[in-house]
This record gives sequence, structure tokens and C-alpha cells, in this order.
Amino acid sequence: MPTIGFHASHEQIDPAALLKAVVLAEQAGFNAAMCSDHFAPWSERQGQSGFAWAWLGAALQATSLPFGVVNAPGQRYHPAIIAQAAATLSQMFPERFWMALGSGEAANEHITGEAWPKKGVRNARLGECVDVMRQLFAGETVTRHGLVTVDRAKLWTRPNIPPKMIGAAVSAETAHWVGGWADGLITINQSHDKLQRIIDSFRAGGGEGKPIYLQCHIAYAPDADTALDIAYDQWRSNIFSPPLCWDLELPEHFDEASRFVRREDMHASVLISHEPARYVDLLGEFLALGFDGLYLHHVGQQQQAFIETFGERVLPQLKASS
Repeated sequence: MPTIGFHASHEQIDPAALLKAVVLAEQAGFNAAMCSDHFAPWSERQGQSGFAWAWLGAALQATSLPFGVVNAPGQRYHPAIIAQAAATLSQMFPERFWMALGSGEAANEHITGEAWPKKGVRNARLGECVDVMRQLFAGETVTRHGLVTVDRAKLWTRPNIPPKMIGAAVSAETAHWVGGWADGLITINQSHDKLQRIIDSFRAGGGEGKPIYLQCHIAYAPDADTALDIAYDQWRSNIFSPPLCWDLELPEHFDEASRFVRREDMHASVLISHEPARYVDLLGEFLALGFDGLYLHHVGQQQQAFIETFGERVLPQLKASS
């Protein structure tokens, strides 16, 4: 049975409402969950940004689902702190927590006041962070002087099985690099050709036999116009390709960049429909590419109708067809 997970978007929904949503998602039949980890939203219209790590403890306690979090260690977060947080959650909730690690976006990382490095440097810094965290999970005392500095760090509370570190990639080039160090891959919905290149590159880079996951952005409503309205209102600031999405710093910068986005442009980044059967087909095609799991992100701020409708009319069909 494939993993069909619920994506909890901290930049769009306040933490209390998001906790209720993920409890409802489990009741509706979602068998996993993941969340974003932002300091600021992508747009002033989204208007939230709760602290993911505090919320994760509550969400893991309130459900029986496995949880992942998208995280960028190295600038806003020191890797030893992330290792400590991940180890604590994994000790409390064994084998239910994982991290999707990426090189980050300036929208979150600029708050430290440090210079925003070029992509190659960010990747190298992420690689160092992964090495540091693996050593800490193994019980080693770590000292390092490189792109990240660590002084005699040791984790005193560790789980029996360390959390998996999944690599986040949106390009074939990054996926190839991720294949060399990650326990798996997660990417976002794109054209099938691009996704196939990402999968092939990840496997060629060392990811053969490791799980691959897809985060799918969805706008569902009972009618087509409302579904498109939701996508355009909440997600038009999120359609930009790198490096623009990596380098803009403030929500108002994203809002300014999105002033000329047309409603019809949303279909390239978001699966927009009012027909549950259409989602069965679209999501089934992604599973057919070889993904081990899908994490569904309804980009609207109201989640209940999406969760209940998908629980009744989409998830059972996907599970039955696999």
C-alpha cells in the first residue's frame, strides 16, 4: 500500500487549527503526514508561520502517524540543535519521525543577518551538516571547523534507531547529488518528464533502492472556479522557479513578483479540479512513475472539505489500485 500523506502548511494555517486538521486527516484515512518549517510565509495573504518543532511534538502525540519535516540546517539552525531536536522526537516516538533536508531559502534564512551563500556553497554546507548529524546520532563527540563550526558536541539522549534524513530536490542535478548521501528523495509535482529525470538522476547518484516521495500541491473545491480562486489567492507567490524562489527575502517581495501571474498560470504548479475522480487519475499516474508515497498539500487555508472528500472519494481508490 502506498503512503498517502497529509502535508501541514505552517505558513498558511495557525498551529492550533493545523493540529485539528492533521487529527482529522488520520481519521479520514491518510496514513502519514509531513510539515513545512518556515520563519515567514511566502505571501502576506498566507499570514502564518508557527514553529514546526514545537508543533511536531503535539502532532505526534495526538496521532499515530509517521511525520516528516522539511528543514534547512546550516544558517538559521545549527546542525547540532536539529540533531538534538530530531533525536528527542525519535526517542519519544520511535521510527515515526524523519527529516527532508534542503539547502534553504533566503526567505527564512536571512533573519540571522549573515550573507546568503551561492547555491554551491549552500549544498556543501548542507553536506557538512548531514555529516555532523550522522556522527551525533552515532553517539560521537563532534568538533568541526568548516562551513559549519561545531565544538565538542555530543547527544546524550538518542533513539535506538536514528531518524531518516531524506534529501529534498527539485532538479535532476540536485537529485543526483542527494543520491550520494540521503536515505531517500522527496520532490514536488512537475511534468512527468521532469520527474522521471529527477528519479533517474537520484538513482544514478547512489539512490538505487531508496524510497522516493512526491509532495503534490492541490486546490480542491466543489466547483472549478472556486478551486482556481483558492490556488490563485494562496499559491501564486509560490510558482517561481529557482533561483528566484531561493533568493527573495520578504513576503512583500514574493507578492510583488507575483503581481503579473495570471490565473491560468496556476495549472503548471498546482493540481486544480473540483472532481475527485480526476485526482484519482492524476495521483495514480504519479504513483505509476515509481513514487513510494505522495504527500498531498491542499493549498487552501480551509482543510476540512478537502480532507473529508479525499478520505471518502480519493484515498480508497488509490489504495485499492496499488
